[in-house]
Amino acid sequence: MDVHHNMVGITAEQLQAAHNADLEIQGDEQVDFKQAWADPESGVVYCLSEAPSADAVKRIHERTGHPADEIHPVPLVV
Repeated sequence: MDVHHNMVGITAEQLQAAHNADLEIQGDEQVDFKQAWADPESGVVYCLSEAPSADAVKRIHERTGHPADEIHPVPLVV
């Protein structure tokens, strides 16, 4: 799970465009972006993905122009 801050006012269209940009190149790093959520009022965006490493997620987001402020590995699933 990664988090982006300072995205106050993000629209559904902008969120979709950012997510699509990640999807277009996710295979370069063997990342599988699942879903993104945003709160336009607080400017916080959350992205869920499966990836070989946090660095792989970081590189994709940097390449698409919206670097993650936080990346939280979540190794346990139930």
